[in-house]
This record gives sequence, structure tokens and C-alpha cells, in this order.
Amino acid sequence: MKKSRLLSLVYALWAVMFIVMPIFLIIGYGFTKSSVGKIVFDLSGYKDFFTNPIYLAVLFRSILLAFIATAICLLLGYPMAVILSKMNPRFKGMATLLFVLPMWMNFLIRTYGWLSLLENRGLINMLYGGFRSWLMGIIPAVSSWPEYLPLLYNSRAVVLGMVYDFLPFMVFPIFNAIDKLDKSYLEAAGDLGANKWKSFLKITFPLSMPGVVSGVSMVFMPAVTTFIISSLLGQFLGVGDWHFGSSISVIVIAIILIFMTISSRYESENEGGGGLW
Repeated sequence: MKKSRLLSLVYALWAVMFIVMPIFLIIGYGFTKSSVGKIVFDLSGYKDFFTNPIYLAVLFRSILLAFIATAICLLLGYPMAVILSKMNPRFKGMATLLFVLPMWMNFLIRTYGWLSLLENRGLINMLYGGFRSWLMGIIPAVSSWPEYLPLLYNSRAVVLGMVYDFLPFMVFPIFNAIDKLDKSYLEAAGDLGANKWKSFLKITFPLSMPGVVSGVSMVFMPAVTTFIISSLLGQFLGVGDWHFGSSISVIVIAIILIFMTISSRYESENEGGGGLW
């Protein structure tokens, strides 16, 4: 008993030092400002953020890109989850491992891997250049085609990177929800004359909604911060404005908390027998 209390105390101290205190420091910096060698209460960081169209444009762009990436992950992840749930148990573990394996690599390594594929002299553009050169011997008008495909440094590349990194977070919650589904419901629907498509719309999809909501939460929340952090939080290091950078961080935290509250509320309603379905 004493050992468990000691371990709990160590964990509590670790959480306070590395989780609670940094959050309070960020909140404190966000609502203050340095003035003549003093720290005074100030809300100018939030005012600047919501009145400057540049910052608002980055925020809305971040939300838009996160929404697009989440939607693509859902469109790709749901069929993958269904396929995984119907696989032979002997191959299900191997297929699951293939999804998890890329997540074991460092985020930067995976990003640089995509850079080597998408850059102007990357693999895809090398294949495109060879095809373009071959086609020019047949169709001279092909010479007007661009020398390289613009695959990097645009919104499409950002969304592609998000989908690649966060797709497993969409697949596994949906897979768990479908895999735990009571198959007797589908059998009963079949006995009552429902075809596979109707059984999916009336039974499988509604009962998998908790997994869908969890997957959307796990993809959208990190996706919405991926772009805005790199674009705006340079206020910390590049400009050295810790107070304004903290204000931006508080705004991002608020957005995440709002989304988490909506998601948890839906999940609690679904568990209690309510929900949208």
C-alpha cells in the first residue's frame, strides 16, 4: 500500500512539474505583458490576434486544412476499418502491424521521407520527367508542360502529410467499434429481409459512430495544431514575444477543449442510449 502511494506521489509530482506548471506559465504569459520592467495584466495579445487579418487567416486556414485532412482520413479510414474487421484472424494481426509500423518511426523521419518523394528532383518528379521526355518525341506540344510538378510547399502537400501521419488514428477507433459489434444484429437484419447495404446503413454505421467520433477527435485535434504551430508560434523563438506567443497557445488550447467537450458530450449521450441515431 505504501509503495503504491509512493508511486502515485512520484507520478503526481511529475505531472505537476511537466504538465500543470507549463500550462499555468503559458496562461500567465498569455494574460500579461512586460511594461517598464514589470509584468502587468494585459489582453493586447488576444486583441491583436483577433483584429489582425493575417493571424485570423492562418487560424481559419489551419481549421480548413484540418477539416479537409480529417474528412479524407474518414473516407479512407472507414473502408479500411471494415476490411480489417472482416479479415481472417490469422492475417488481421499482420495487417494491423502494417498500420502501426510507420508510427514507430520519428515524425521528422517520415516527413523527410515524403520530401524525398515530392521535391523537384524527387522520385515522383523523376518519373514525371522521364515520361515527359519520352512523350515529347511523340507529341511536341508536351514541351509546354512544366519541368517539375509543384508537389511541395502548398496546401495539398500539407494535407497529404496530415493524412499520412494521422490516418491510423482514424482507422483503429473505427476498427475497434466495428470489430466489437454484435454480429447477431446483422443476422437478425438479414433474416428480416435487409440487404447488406441497408444493414450497413441501419446497424453497422450507427453503432460504429462512437469509433467515428473518437477517430475524428484524434485526427482533427493534432491536425488543427500542426499548421498553426509552425506558422504562428514562431513568436516564441523567432520574434521573442513570449506573451503574444502564449496568447496564441491559449487560443489553440481553447479550440481543442471546445472540440473535446463536443466529442465527449456526444460519446456520453451515445453510451446513455441517446445520440443522433
